[in-house]
Amino acid sequence: MISAETGLPNRFDPETGKNIKWTARLGNQTWATPIVAAGKVFIGTNNENPRDPRHKGDRGILLCLNESDGSFCWQLIAPKLADDRYKDWPKAGMCSPPTVEGDRVYMVTNRNEVLCLDLNGLADGNDGPYRDEAGRAVPPGTGAVELLETDADVLWVYDIPSELGLFPHDSAHCSPLIHGQFLYLNTNSGLKGSHQELRNPKAPSLIVLDKATGRLVAQDNEHIGPRIFHSTWSSPALGEVGDRTLVFFCGGDGMVYAFEPVRAMPPVGTVEKLTRVWRFDCDPTAPKENVHKYIRNREVSPSNIKSMPVFYQNRVYVTVGGDIWWGKEKAWLKCIDATGTGDITDTGELWSYPVKMHCCSTPAIYEGLAFVADCGRNIHCVDAETGQPYWTHESNGEVWASTLVADGKVYVGTRRRDFLIIAADKDKKILCTVKLDSPIAGSAVAANGVVYIPTMKTLYAVQQTNR
Repeated sequence: MISAETGLPNRFDPETGKNIKWTARLGNQTWATPIVAAGKVFIGTNNENPRDPRHKGDRGILLCLNESDGSFCWQLIAPKLADDRYKDWPKAGMCSPPTVEGDRVYMVTNRNEVLCLDLNGLADGNDGPYRDEAGRAVPPGTGAVELLETDADVLWVYDIPSELGLFPHDSAHCSPLIHGQFLYLNTNSGLKGSHQELRNPKAPSLIVLDKATGRLVAQDNEHIGPRIFHSTWSSPALGEVGDRTLVFFCGGDGMVYAFEPVRAMPPVGTVEKLTRVWRFDCDPTAPKENVHKYIRNREVSPSNIKSMPVFYQNRVYVTVGGDIWWGKEKAWLKCIDATGTGDITDTGELWSYPVKMHCCSTPAIYEGLAFVADCGRNIHCVDAETGQPYWTHESNGEVWASTLVADGKVYVGTRRRDFLIIAADKDKKILCTVKLDSPIAGSAVAANGVVYIPTMKTLYAVQQTNR
């Protein structure tokens, strides 16, 4: 959640148009964060504002827009998993941000499929080897429609539910991590609608695919399933600890794991087990067995992790705590020593800072400061070395988005429509508060002198001008 962009605005106003480069209409529920790459902007949303009148009704949508003016390029359309609302929550759309490398876009859909897409969509032809784009864009049994240049070009598919027998709970959320030839992905393993048992407790939580073909090449062997309290929503991260590369992953069990990366492509038909270097239990006194009997217990429950782990200078920063919907309210920002081995629960914690209530936000580390927001409406600034607080700011609504730090400023939105710009400093200074058109759940991003801000209904491109 750090950007090196400069010259970014410290205020804007949609009513007057001040510092507004362009806006793009989305659906009416947008939980995803935009991704900017290769002159395009990608963002997941729902289909309540159909771009193609032939595709009406509830769908997951990944929009590809032109970075220059927000105009429409193409879209990926995915029908909902209609047999069980808890697998794919109605109207939630696509919640995952894609990962772009070259002319390839890697995406986890609302159906919990991993797709590799052509950056240019079908405008430059159907490149394959996958060819059934027409059939997959409509609900089963409704008949395929003719493909257009504004449709996505799917290159390969790895269907997690079919291959591993698991589904997310409510919605799939994962940002694929690329390391060399490989994609690292959270499988989104979650509970059944009863909230009493996992759909497949034996299934892995972290998998590795060949990015060229989508073949499964490795998976974790941590048996996390029985300890997952609700679902698995955290994306993996990567860091260099001394001369050692590690993959960091936060399980749905409230633990942080560090794995050795896959070194070489295994033979076809072989699925390797990831080698764990260390693990850290973020809430060691929480219940570890029969965890689902603590559903709705706001005082005692297991913890889970929804944000990404952040690696910086041999440390991992992570937010953890009781589940928003079903668990205790306690939550923390924790700092972990990433240099250890084995079970580092007793030795690895460098500091722990309590936030007000629950936490979905990925922290941002900037010039010795850690910024993070919580569901108790607070935005925090603490010392990244010691965890000592410098300031908190109470906003008017809970925050699910992460704090973006860029150009000496903190950008973050609330679920009560407010977007805040704050000085990225140990002394609190609110630079701007803007009321936008709808609630904000996704995080802001900065690219090429522009800040992109998603609300439920609109994507704002904000750029400093002389107006």
